[in-house]
Amino acid sequence: MLVASLQPGETAPEKYQNELAAVLYSPRMKSNSCINPASGFFLLLSLVSLYATCRLAAETPQSQPKVPPQQARDTVAARRMSHLQRGINLSGWFAQVADPKGYTREHFISHTTPRDIALVKAMGFDHVRLSVNPQPMFRAGQADAIPQEYLDYLDQAVHTILSNGLAVILDVHPDSEFKNRLAKDDHLVEQLGDFWRAFAKHYAALDPNLVFFEILNEPEFEDRYRWAGIQTKLAAAIREGASQGTIIATGARWSDDADLVFLEPLPDANVIYTFHFYEPHIFTHQGATWGVDFWHFEQGLVYPSTPESAAKVAALVPEAANRLYVIRYGFERWNSARIEAEVSQVAEWAGRHQVPVTCDEFGVYRKYADTNSRVAWLTDVRTSLERHGMGWTMWDYSGGFGVVTKTDGGTVPDGPTLGALGLKAPGP
Repeated sequence: MLVASLQPGETAPEKYQNELAAVLYSPRMKSNSCINPASGFFLLLSLVSLYATCRLAAETPQSQPKVPPQQARDTVAARRMSHLQRGINLSGWFAQVADPKGYTREHFISHTTPRDIALVKAMGFDHVRLSVNPQPMFRAGQADAIPQEYLDYLDQAVHTILSNGLAVILDVHPDSEFKNRLAKDDHLVEQLGDFWRAFAKHYAALDPNLVFFEILNEPEFEDRYRWAGIQTKLAAAIREGASQGTIIATGARWSDDADLVFLEPLPDANVIYTFHFYEPHIFTHQGATWGVDFWHFEQGLVYPSTPESAAKVAALVPEAANRLYVIRYGFERWNSARIEAEVSQVAEWAGRHQVPVTCDEFGVYRKYADTNSRVAWLTDVRTSLERHGMGWTMWDYSGGFGVVTKTDGGTVPDGPTLGALGLKAPGP
């Protein structure tokens, strides 16, 4: 049998012409004792077929080499990614307000102060993601008429952030009820476009290298195609308001990585793409009282996961089906390699489309998570993101996942968390 192999610099026709001739004119082919004419004829047909196949392979253009992960084109968005390398989310200030009084002057002044922003800078972060709930500013039927009083508070916050040498992502961050309506109501989509056009225009005069516009936090769309259409429409509205601004786009369902890699990039080169990473939620959200109900039964689930450690926590969960999820976490053996496998899929998508990608939420709920496990998970996620050239923004500053704790009027940076992020607490 002929071995189909080509030497460097040798073409398929030359190679197989020589091999074909060597076989046809060999002593064995000439000897009637070796093969009869019929078998020789079929052997000849096989050789001709092999020759034709190899010739076609040699003349067919080779597939293009894979683009290295996260090799974005040299665009404005790619260059501006340099300002979004190490960030922290400022939650609970202009969105997710827990105070029963709501969005009041007292809340805006006291929740996050200029001293907090200065501490963010001192800890080594280069940007913040500022969650902004549009609903307190939203006027049905006239969504582009944004109340000036609210904008004044927001303007002051943005000014404080920029004056401390930090970039800012303006993250439109409504509650789930608003997003669920958006998934079904075309009229609301049109109004949100009006809001974004006016909102982006308001901030268009600021340095576009430092101010970024994130279309929507964690869309809750089961229909990926509907979200793709809506996101395109909202991005166009932002572009009308801020022609030079960089837009941040995301996938359809809670900004997860699987939905980002489903997405086709927008017809706009000045876009950065984002995803959120909390995998596996059963570990990162243990003890949480939102989301999946059985999370609140979990305490002390460790990372990396093992069957033995997971079995102890599973005993705390009353429902058999939910216990099984905990047991599976142990047998899935989540570790740095598993996290790298997830992040690398996003990196391959980014490389294929040559677009910049950032992860602007990741973290572990602190209430019941083992400190060493939390630090190990944060370290593995952060290093994997950096390995692929992705920026990151941890969730969050002073909330349940926080990098600082606030007690008795004082704010204390958490050394182990900062260490996991490759940063360190500032001096006195």
